[in-house]
Amino acid sequence: SFEPLTPAELAASFAGDAALGENFLRTAVMVAIADGLYSQPEDEMLQTFCTALGQQPTVLESLRQTLNYPLHTTADGAIASSLTGPHPEHGSPVLHPVKDWLDGLEIHDPRVARFLCKMIPPQCPFERDVTLFGKKIVHIPPMCKLNPLYEQLVGLRFRALSYLADDCGEDVTPYI
Repeated sequence: SFEPLTPAELAASFAGDAALGENFLRTAVMVAIADGLYSQPEDEMLQTFCTALGQQPTVLESLRQTLNYPLHTTADGAIASSLTGPHPEHGSPVLHPVKDWLDGLEIHDPRVARFLCKMIPPQCPFERDVTLFGKKIVHIPPMCKLNPLYEQLVGLRFRALSYLADDCGEDVTPYI
């Protein structure tokens, strides 16, 4: 069993490299939201990381607003997230700052690129209909439709693959 990383250990490991610390925080946010849900314990951990790394928590504040926005069914029966629609108070998508922030993640380390290629699936996971006695009971949408940040994750995976292939000269077929 592994001991949790303390904030002091995290800060010491980046030794004042703000850009590297911000990229670590972006990766931690991406891992927290990869399942399409953002929980209170994830928020607390990310806030601790943000403070330890001396980063501004503005994106986390935007992401924190999503804690109480559940999935809902649209008029056509599809499952949607209110995270991508207008925020009731601001009239703009809640996750727009998080999307921009994740799009800014630069890949300069082959270990990080390999991790991202392994963690982010190469294609959108299943979509199926559940039938009972020959009648469709429920439609399960593709998982990418449930995660409002799926496009950012796919873009990040593409940048990681490109970095490994173009800059590192690695064969990326194991990740495809």
